Amino acid sequence: MALQLSSDLLFLAYFLVFGVAALACFVSIRRARRIDDPDTRRGVVALLATSGGWATAHFLFLVVPTPELKTVVYVAGLVIGFSAVGPWLYFCSAYTGRSLHQNSLIRRAAAIIFLVVVVVKVMNPIHNLYFTAEIVTTPFPHLAIQNGIFHWLVMGLSYALAIVGYFMLLELFLQVSYDTKPFTILVAITGLPIVFDVIGFASPLLINITYEPIGVAVFAVGVFYVYIDRFQAIQLAGGRDESVIVLNADDQIRDYNSSAADLFPTLTEPNVIGKPLGNVLPTIVDARRADTAVIELERNDVRRYYRLTVNSFGAGQSQLGRLLILSDITHREQYRRELERQNERLDQFASMISHDLRNPLNVARGNVELAQQECDSDHLENVSDAHSRMEDMIEDVLALARQGQPIDETETIHLAPVANQCWEVVDTADAELVSDIDLTFIADRDRLQQLLENLFRNAIEHGGADVTIRVGETDGEDGFYVADGGPGIAPKDRDQVLESGYSTADEGTGFGLAIVKEVADAHGWALTITESTDGGARFEITGVEVADE
Repeated sequence: MALQLSSDLLFLAYFLVFGVAALACFVSIRRARRIDDPDTRRGVVALLATSGGWATAHFLFLVVPTPELKTVVYVAGLVIGFSAVGPWLYFCSAYTGRSLHQNSLIRRAAAIIFLVVVVVKVMNPIHNLYFTAEIVTTPFPHLAIQNGIFHWLVMGLSYALAIVGYFMLLELFLQVSYDTKPFTILVAITGLPIVFDVIGFASPLLINITYEPIGVAVFAVGVFYVYIDRFQAIQLAGGRDESVIVLNADDQIRDYNSSAADLFPTLTEPNVIGKPLGNVLPTIVDARRADTAVIELERNDVRRYYRLTVNSFGAGQSQLGRLLILSDITHREQYRRELERQNERLDQFASMISHDLRNPLNVARGNVELAQQECDSDHLENVSDAHSRMEDMIEDVLALARQGQPIDETETIHLAPVANQCWEVVDTADAELVSDIDLTFIADRDRLQQLLENLFRNAIEHGGADVTIRVGETDGEDGFYVADGGPGIAPKDRDQVLESGYSTADEGTGFGLAIVKEVADAHGWALTITESTDGGARFEITGVEVADE
């Protein structure tokens, strides 16, 4: 009587444990869907779904009435259980910031291995190399499983792959400062059921069945109902190469990774976790308030620059805090500062041209005009023309210096009306403009007008007073073109004509197309010269930022 009671209680315990494990996994899926990172979310949801199905199969294995049904359910559990290995590795890879789960070769190999193992399991009634079964009464009446060689091979493969995932997580835990002990324990619990597996195989005290779903269920409850914020914080802090500091909703420090500790040794001082960011790192607070959000730090006697970005994170609709990411932009910042110094020197040069050259030029022109009043000479006329050419060159050099400056203010531009406006201010003689374009993009209006005016003048200068100029939209890429029916530009000269001072016209200054290139470069556009359908020159501007109407 006592043995029967003990047997019934043990059966009830199995019944409840696997039933609760299945329920815990399925219910936790809803909480898991609140994870911010999409790949981690997919991996966890799939892991919970397969583990819940695995536990359900064990539950049904205990309660279905006939040995035949028990065998069918057991095989289904074998298939579902092996399928849980994939989501486990997918989750570990995504959670630790790796890309193994996205590798198409690995995914194809995993699918092939899975299909082969499933075929072997399903075909067991033919070869009986995976398991055999018989009804026994100890510790309670059930279908006892004797594992074959294929079972041990697949089990060894499964646990070997699972261990790979554990190593991924362990490496992540070592990268962060946060107290990872609770989460480490939860992860360890997922592997603890192997002890029960061994006992069930070696002793009649437990039935020979896989207990892994119980570990996953405990992991799910612990993570998604107790430590969800810590779960997110560990991933955010450890899954990046940049320096990362995790704050809670009150701007208190919750975590940081090893890179941030190297950057700010203050973080390693005792009791930093939980302190307000402003008390520990006021420089970061000042940078967050600044428009540039660039922090200068001395590291190993070298000045380095870091871009600070702030991202909010949460679980579902609940905002848990903010993620501070410091990216090393030293080379970019050094280049920007050097460019600013060059622009300042260029401004000084342009100022010198504007004032120091124009003053003596005006004196010379005034004296030539006085001399022309006293005598009529072709030589004086040539000098006057030279002065006018010098004035044009000064204007073009100033324009070249101005157009090379970085773009500060942009607006939405409708190209067709702007092109028509530019045409009206150019001396077009008998030339004709054909504009059939409906392109809207982001640009600096003044500089775009300078570009179009210079292209129009260049076409008239080289194509003649009656040239036809077309403005249209490029094919395949976002951009526009200005084409003419003139003599065109030989392929060998197309790069050279964009250089400052190069001109094939007697009256040209050689700066017109150079200014066009500077305007394009300042916007980040690409400028190419090809041949138009009329045999003339075609200037293509591509890479523009197309704007919505």
